[in-house]
Amino acid sequence: MTVAGKINTLHFGILLFLLACFFILPAYHVGALSRIMVLAIYAIGLNILFGYTGLLSLGHAMFFAAGMYGLGLSIKFLGVSVIPAFGIGILSAAVLSVLVGLLALRTVGVSFMIVTLMFAQTIYLVVLYFGEYTRGDEGFVLQQAERMLLNFDVTTEAGRYFVAFGAFSICLISFAALVQSSFGKRLVAIRENEERARMLGYDVWRYKLLAVIISGTVSGVAGALYALLFGYVGATFASVQYSILPLLWVLLGGAGKTIGPLIGVAFMFYLIDASSAYTSAYMLIAGLALVILTMFAPRGIAGILQAKVWPWLP
Repeated sequence: MTVAGKINTLHFGILLFLLACFFILPAYHVGALSRIMVLAIYAIGLNILFGYTGLLSLGHAMFFAAGMYGLGLSIKFLGVSVIPAFGIGILSAAVLSVLVGLLALRTVGVSFMIVTLMFAQTIYLVVLYFGEYTRGDEGFVLQQAERMLLNFDVTTEAGRYFVAFGAFSICLISFAALVQSSFGKRLVAIRENEERARMLGYDVWRYKLLAVIISGTVSGVAGALYALLFGYVGATFASVQYSILPLLWVLLGGAGKTIGPLIGVAFMFYLIDASSAYTSAYMLIAGLALVILTMFAPRGIAGILQAKVWPWLP
């Protein structure tokens, strides 16, 4: 089997496994996997920018929140149905990513990290300032009747799972195709040696801008999907915490690996779930796990799999 065939088999195998989980696992784990798949889409967004382009953003929560509030506010105040509201959420994240990319890419390295963090804090403060509409930290709930998708109830266990599965499937396959394309290879070239990529004639700034836009838009898709499936919109999702979490997921799962985001989100979710049963300091345990993994497996869990099992892992 060719390398491309192995890669496609792996990705479709993962999707078949997730599909089978709905019929095999108890209700608690089915609900957990719904959340994991949505957050994995968010991590895929960051992985495009950080793992494949080498740009570390500390403010990705603003894109997640843009998608979330774009959908939530349009349903609550404009009275639009789910599909156009979802489009508004994605468009909000896309427009924000264009603006942030045009401004933040004037900087490099640590300055880029700081600028993205400042933009994210600005968006967070804007959400709090317009608390009359956003309800600030308290947030607001989208009612069941407002979340009907073409007469399909996404509030049920099955509805939520299959919408999350469908969206994750599209994002994973599209993500895998992107990183194996010439565009994806150019992003990797920029990550590995930006000056050499520029000497070869690539418009490095343009590729970076496209990476920011794609990354932010995908993260916005995750935010809109989260609001739709779980019915809650709150300022917490625009805070620094939700900019750091996807970075932890990508690092744990394996930056620059297509299956890294899913592995990282699942690992962190169940680690926190298990440790929270014994202590309220569950984030300390998660932090220790990250430190240990960074020391002994700096390329993440997917990096271990690449070294030991699948050397062709993209």
